[in-house]
Amino acid sequence: MAGHEFFEPADRKRPVAEPTAAEPLAAEEPRPSCDPAFKHGVVVGFDGSTSSERALAYAIGMARRLGSGLVIVHVANRLPTTVWAGCEPPVFVDVPDHRTEVLGLELACADYLAEVPWILVERGGDICHELEEVGREYEADAIVVGSSHGLVGRIFGSVAGRLAKRAQRPVVVIP
Repeated sequence: MAGHEFFEPADRKRPVAEPTAAEPLAAEEPRPSCDPAFKHGVVVGFDGSTSSERALAYAIGMARRLGSGLVIVHVANRLPTTVWAGCEPPVFVDVPDHRTEVLGLELACADYLAEVPWILVERGGDICHELEEVGREYEADAIVVGSSHGLVGRIFGSVAGRLAKRAQRPVVVIP
């Protein structure tokens, strides 16, 4: 079984009326429940880079050995509105990211994914937070990420390093 599914980014909420005292949690829209076929699967961060392709290859093998599904996560770009408007306070806006669509089409045509059931989930926000959140939602057995070798990772800390420090499940970092 192969396929892909696009979810709205976690931080995108539809406007709703102010909650009343009778319904205090009405302001937050509940997330759609995840497919039970992918519970206890393997979550892998994927952006099309060489290191994420190696992580995907490892995650496919891991999911196959475990007999579980594969949850491929692409985190879309977000920029502070201050970049666009020069105003305060900084809030984040979604930048159109057609890369997820392209990645989904590439993955749908990939023969190597025919061995395991998989889905593609798009999120927006901090990569570490979103990978851990998807892992929590799907009760993942592990999160697989590729290592970063760039200057930005050395200055601000790599995604793999930050995720390994904060995750509540095993994190596998592929060099």
